[in-house]
Amino acid sequence: MTDRYNALTVILDHDIRDDDAKGLIDAILQLRGVLSVKGRVKDIADDIALDRTKLELRTKLWEVLK
Repeated sequence: MTDRYNALTVILDHDIRDDDAKGLIDAILQLRGVLSVKGRVKDIADDIALDRTKLELRTKLWEVLK
């Protein structure tokens, strides 16, 4: 038996402006089976998560180097 997806998440490699994303959004909407595409606005929680991840990786790297 196979799983059935009801949504796919696309994560961009860097933040882009909403007007620059228009072409990408339009292209995704052209794919078969795509009902809607919505952008997610970056907020402070994203920066916090990134900083915590960097700290965790930095700490682990120092442990390996010791």
